Amino acid sequence: MGYYPGRCLLSRRLKEIGKTQQWLSEKTGISKSQISDYIHNRRIMKLGTAKTIAAAVDCYIDDLYEFHDSKA
Repeated sequence: MGYYPGRCLLSRRLKEIGKTQQWLSEKTGISKSQISDYIHNRRIMKLGTAKTIAAAVDCYIDDLYEFHDSKA
């Protein structure tokens, strides 16, 4: 059994807390273009990046993506 990330939910989380990609970039030191790539599913966050972003937006790593079971 294993899981893989589906759609990124970061944009939704940023809306929930009233913050922008620019704010997140400044808070984390991650470039705005890289954050945009995550939001638009052009890249998948590495574990350390996901932890950094989750801490900045006050959520769990699991809240950043829809996850799918590899058995499906």
